[in-house]
Amino acid sequence: MKHYLLFLVLLPFISCKNDKKNTPELVEVSQSTIGHHIEKLASDEFLGRKPFTEGEVKTINYLKEEFEKLGLLPGNGNSFFQNVPMVEITGTPTEKMVISGINSTFNLDHLKDFVASTNKTEAMVSLDSSNLVFAGYGIVAPEYDWNDYEGIDWKGKTAVVLINDPGFKSGDSTLFKGNEMTYYGRWTYKYEEAARQGADGLIIIHDTEPASYGWNVIESGFSGSKLIIESDLPLLNVESWISGESAQRIFEASAMKGQDFKNLARNKGFKPIPLDLDVSVAIQVKTKKDVSKNVIAVVPGTDRKDEYIIYSAHWDHFGVGKAIDGDSIYNGAVDNASGTAGLLAIAEAFKKSNSTKRSIVFMALTAEEQGLLGSAYYAENPIFEPNKTVANINIDALASPGKMKDLTITGYGHSEMDEYAEEAALTQDRYIIPDPDSEKGYFFRSDHFNFAKIGIPAMYASGSYEGFDYSIEKIKELKNYYLINNYHQPSDEFNPETTELSGVQLDLQLFFNVGLKIANEDYFPKWYEGSEFKAARD
Repeated sequence: MKHYLLFLVLLPFISCKNDKKNTPELVEVSQSTIGHHIEKLASDEFLGRKPFTEGEVKTINYLKEEFEKLGLLPGNGNSFFQNVPMVEITGTPTEKMVISGINSTFNLDHLKDFVASTNKTEAMVSLDSSNLVFAGYGIVAPEYDWNDYEGIDWKGKTAVVLINDPGFKSGDSTLFKGNEMTYYGRWTYKYEEAARQGADGLIIIHDTEPASYGWNVIESGFSGSKLIIESDLPLLNVESWISGESAQRIFEASAMKGQDFKNLARNKGFKPIPLDLDVSVAIQVKTKKDVSKNVIAVVPGTDRKDEYIIYSAHWDHFGVGKAIDGDSIYNGAVDNASGTAGLLAIAEAFKKSNSTKRSIVFMALTAEEQGLLGSAYYAENPIFEPNKTVANINIDALASPGKMKDLTITGYGHSEMDEYAEEAALTQDRYIIPDPDSEKGYFFRSDHFNFAKIGIPAMYASGSYEGFDYSIEKIKELKNYYLINNYHQPSDEFNPETTELSGVQLDLQLFFNVGLKIANEDYFPKWYEGSEFKAARD
């Protein structure tokens, strides 16, 4: 752990522009409030909180009523809701994906070997004998002089690509960002880029370690309906994943038989390789246009009330889906009833505290699990001016077996929010560290990312590395157990008798303390030089 302690010696805290005369006394974020709301939101009554379902209606009305009880004001004019128009797409793929070539033809089985979806709204989309081409990591990154699509006309073709980016496990810290995942490593980027290139489809090869989740997450997350925000951007006919075993079958039947495709893809001079195989699969599509809702409430400030600190958390989860061990309700207690309950608990703390100079906004966002859609829509249609929004503090998936010594910052090194976090952590006898699992790309996997994209310094953190009562090794074991057994599964449930909330309370107290400090000063936290988000703020 010694190398992490080096991060305690940070840049001087240059953002101490606070007028301390009018700073309110800190109040305690209530652990009982946290537990009450998690238990309620993660109960079967809320049906897994999926957008466009009865679960959404129950969830957003519950949040509105709780904000009203606390005395918060509507955050969108006279309304607590921001409409988020979306399209629900229910795609039913054929049971078989057919891989065919001159010397070999075989089938892959739906869910066991592949998943397939689409963002198109036609009644039927397909890949019909589409040529398979291995496109490495599926990345076009001019700043790294990298183009996995170069030299091929992609019309009528389907790209096969690896998850993550070339730096992962390369041993070379100068290759992309080394082990830290860039946005090029995210599956969402890969589909976007393949569509820009004009391909018919994209198949991502699943691999648990670089993906950071198992095939069970793919199976549950890519079956059933999905939500999209309509746009004019190019779209693929088919977006697919295949298992690692299925990928091996394809490569063994292809022109690349016997070659190490993973190492080939990591070479800077890599060029796409036709596999001399075709793929066929079809998807029947049913669509429904509807409107989901972000829930927004505000505590107005005093003399700087047109400047805002936004606390965000997504309220949604996966609803009712595939039954596992007889349970079909995906309750999402950790992910993210914990964060949504945190919004209410912090709102309660602000109402108990004296008034603040700046306004405090509480934003419960929809459709995070469908691709950060609620925050993406807000970023395109902001209610509060981005240049007057001082900071975002995002709360997602809080869980720990007790109080934690660390505060792990996802996206460490981007902005002065790191320094606010460190100051608050030190008052709790804690230390801060960068995300030790940065290769998993968590910075791109929660709603703070969309606030950062429009220039708002965003903090996304939690205690997740070392406990006061639990070792680093034990915490890692517990995290891995959750990821393997409970993440995006019906078993992510809340038990008031066994769930430990002291660590969750400690994190939420820190988030409240940081927001309170920023709310009572005149200073705007800045992006560091070199952050890709600085230009949007400037």
